[in-house]
Amino acid sequence: MGDEWTVETVADGKSAMFAVANGPVDVVMVGPALADLPPATLLGQIRTLRPETIRIALLEGSNDSLAAPIKLIGVAHRFLPLPLSSETVLEAIHSLEELRDLLDSPRLRRAIGRVEHLPSPPHLYFALTRALEEDEGTANDIAKLVAGDPAIAAKVLQLCNSAYFSNGRAITDLRAAVTRLGLGTLRDLVLASEVFSMKTASSVDRTALQHRALLASRLAAKILPRTSSELGATAALLADIGLLLPGVRDERDTPVAEDDDRPGHTEAGAYLLGLWGLPMPIVEAVAFHRQPQRSSLRSFWVPGAVHVAGALASNEPVDESYLKSLGVLDQLPSWRQMAETMVERAEEQAA
Repeated sequence: MGDEWTVETVADGKSAMFAVANGPVDVVMVGPALADLPPATLLGQIRTLRPETIRIALLEGSNDSLAAPIKLIGVAHRFLPLPLSSETVLEAIHSLEELRDLLDSPRLRRAIGRVEHLPSPPHLYFALTRALEEDEGTANDIAKLVAGDPAIAAKVLQLCNSAYFSNGRAITDLRAAVTRLGLGTLRDLVLASEVFSMKTASSVDRTALQHRALLASRLAAKILPRTSSELGATAALLADIGLLLPGVRDERDTPVAEDDDRPGHTEAGAYLLGLWGLPMPIVEAVAFHRQPQRSSLRSFWVPGAVHVAGALASNEPVDESYLKSLGVLDQLPSWRQMAETMVERAEEQAA
């Protein structure tokens, strides 16, 4: 991997924790199976002991079949397929270092620190995430959990019956929503209901913002392989959450005045999601989705899909040079057609 790195290999989780406890570690990579600990448990312990350490989970299978267990999503910064090349590892590390540098910016911390009342984390979304991580609850149990917040439950049912999710069939109760849409989609609808109901001093048009976010979320889920679709859907849903914060610069407005030192809404949104503890792939996609070339990630994954989905949902230009550099530009026409079809169906159902 180069002269700048010292690589240490250990056989099990206990040995890994001993190594981490002995001093700071820049990066930890954990294989798909350990003799003494589940990988998610080890990464969680490392997160507690050394939160600054980059945590990478290695998974069996190709990129297209790469399915990250939900318990790993909250504790790993990145998921890489085996077999592994040194170039892939370095690319992942460098992109995560760039993101960490962005979010550690003193300017950004000062700007967010001036916000008197930062929005609280979406409690119901995290409760559902915990239930999914722990494999707890039937569809009926999940429905009861959502129903415990009547205001959110009503908004979730409203979104379930919106043009992008209903497929023309009415969903009248939460249990049916769980069964027909799946837990991942229901969780994202809960997230949308909580996030776009947050009380902030922002003057942004929340209805229009939510409409674009839902369309982008559906698009991102379809653009990515099934194994990454939930991450993409959630990231696209939250891509412009920074617009809900007061005192940020709307990056859709150009050009930027030279004396405008306000943080852009993408980095502010990513910072907020980092404070909330959302998975790093989501934070990364939110931070870079308007300028994906800022990331050193040189493969098409969640940030790229969120960029494409967000641009198509907002009728904004797609960075074709970026897509060309990743070898996926030829797929843009089909993605564009996908977006147009979704919009047409939504308009037909609304008519």
